[in-house]
Amino acid sequence: MIIDELAHPEWTEEKIKALMEHYQAILKLLGEDTTREGLLKTPERISKAMLTLTRGYDQDPKQILMDARFKEPYSQMVIVKDIDFFSLCEHHMLPFYGKAHVGYIPNGYITGLSKIARVVDVFSHRLQVQERLTLQIKECIQETLHPLGVMVVLEAKHMCMQMRGVEKQGSITTTSDFTGAFNQAKTRQEFMNLISGNK
Repeated sequence: MIIDELAHPEWTEEKIKALMEHYQAILKLLGEDTTREGLLKTPERISKAMLTLTRGYDQDPKQILMDARFKEPYSQMVIVKDIDFFSLCEHHMLPFYGKAHVGYIPNGYITGLSKIARVVDVFSHRLQVQERLTLQIKECIQETLHPLGVMVVLEAKHMCMQMRGVEKQGSITTTSDFTGAFNQAKTRQEFMNLISGNK
């Protein structure tokens, strides 16, 4: 078993071995022959994949923002849009994925732009529902930077809708949440215009 602790600190031999036993049992319950060549390393691969896809539990998104918080008098809207994210639906553990658009209005402090994307990454690498993911990103930025307002919009496709159930391939789910200055319709509209490219 290869453990790359530098590239994947979430991989530990103890966790991988424990998960492997469960995934091997699952494969057998599904009717598979776990001794055939194509499946010999599958339990290990799935275990490593799941630990990576849920690595957000071991990361502190507020600390990520604080590590790059700078005093700055800028008080206009800051937007990081089209942030790719991938997550696992907690109901079926199937992927949902899409784009996050995050805006905030600083109140004396800004953060590094890449840190906004990292906050999205941390929360999306947990078992999620899109509604909670939207709320957690908003609350993290609001509680850490104390800006004049935060707005978050997520657009995602859910494999639990595409692969099972209603099997609707083209549907996109949009969620939004906001605080402070974004309670004003004019400010929200400005944000929506900027993320959609409208002038």
